[in-house]
Order: sequence, then structure tokens, then C-alpha cells
Amino acid sequence: MCYHTSQTKTTSQLEKRFNVSRDKRYDIGELDFTFYHSNGFAHQNILIVPQQEPDTLTPAKWGLIPPDQPGADHESYYKKSIRYGSGLNARSEKLFDHFVYRLSAYERRCLVPLDGFFEPHEKAGKKFPYYIHRKNKECFGVAGIYTITPDNYVTVSLLTKEASPFMAEIHNKRKRQPVLLKAEDENAWLDPAANREQLEAIIASAYKDESLEGWAVSRDLFRTGVDSDRPSIVEPFPYSELNALF
Repeated sequence: MCYHTSQTKTTSQLEKRFNVSRDKRYDIGELDFTFYHSNGFAHQNILIVPQQEPDTLTPAKWGLIPPDQPGADHESYYKKSIRYGSGLNARSEKLFDHFVYRLSAYERRCLVPLDGFFEPHEKAGKKFPYYIHRKNKECFGVAGIYTITPDNYVTVSLLTKEASPFMAEIHNKRKRQPVLLKAEDENAWLDPAANREQLEAIIASAYKDESLEGWAVSRDLFRTGVDSDRPSIVEPFPYSELNALF
């Protein structure tokens, strides 16, 4: 599952890449949403392009909260829901059936700009974090869904699906990956007229594995009390127990 992400672009770079403008209701600086590592369980705010305002880049709290729950109680909600992943990911196979996801499936889809994410590779009972990104270092538009709580908290979840052959080699235990949208599908994902069949086809559409690369990184990614939001966290880290996958 995708619980760790990276977004190293400035706000201006994201505006240009997604042809949007930062939300003027917020004071969004150039580096306010730039990070080398975001641990989803910290539930920080990240930027999204929402279906309801597809020309806008706006903050949302990472961790979907049902739209009938108050966002002001998010700490309590996340604590109770941690066994289910605290809303960080949403299985795309359940998008139209899950009691929370289906409320957003048609009217509250979004793009989540990221330029990398981390998944664990398991070998001999040990987990090794891998950093996955595009070879050209450009952004992904990750498919997401969001909610707006009664007290106007915007919360978001990243959609996941069965791993591609490339991703299955890395995430070799659970074999899942985020839904990475091809550039030509990004506008279609936000189209309010899209029906279930069209949306399922977008989710199923394969992202080119040959455009991706990944390598093992420091286990500091998993350690509490260690500052892992640093440039070196995305750099290759050698492990004597691990032969390079690629």
C-alpha cells in the first residue's frame, strides 16, 4: 500500500505541469508543499486538483474521513481507523461499492501531484524501502478521491490497484501500487460526465513500466524520531543482503 510519498516540485512547477492556479483562499508558498518524504500516518496536508475546481491546486489532509464525520475530530478518527489504514489508500476495486468511497466516486475525484513514492520489498523476513519515480523525474498525476466534512475539512485518499510486473517485483508481498494516471487520462479522470465504465477503464489502463525506475533507500524511512524528510532519503542505499532488482 502507498503510505509514503515524495513531492519535490515547487508550487509554480505544479501549476505549470497541471495547468492550474494555487487556491487563493490559502497562503500557499513556493515550498509549503514540497517534501522528500511524507509519512502518511502523520496526516499532513498535501496538494490536490479537485474535480469540483479542476483549475485549482488546493490543500487536503491525507487520510479520507467520511463526509458525515467532523474533521475537527480527525485525530480521534485516525486513531480508531488505523487498523484499516486511516484512509490513506482506497482500493480501486471497491470504488463504487465501499460505503465511504462510493460517495466520492462520481463527484469528488482528484489528481494528487507526486514525483515519487515508497514501497517495501521483503526478503528473508526483512523489509527494504524502495523509492519509485519516473526516469525523467517528472510528476505523476495519482488518482485520488476526496471528501468535505461538515466543518469544511478536505480529506483525500490515494487509489491503489494490483501491481504491474515492475511494481510486483518491488512490492513483492502485497503486490499493490497507486493508480498512476497517464497524462492523457488526467482530464478524463476529473470529467464530471464520466460514467462508471469509463472510470474503470482509466483505472485499468496500464502505466508504462519502462518509464519508471526504483532503488532501495535508507531504513530511516521507517524509523520514528528520525528526520527522514531530507534529500538523502531518495538516494540509493546499499544493503549487503539485497541484490539490485534493476
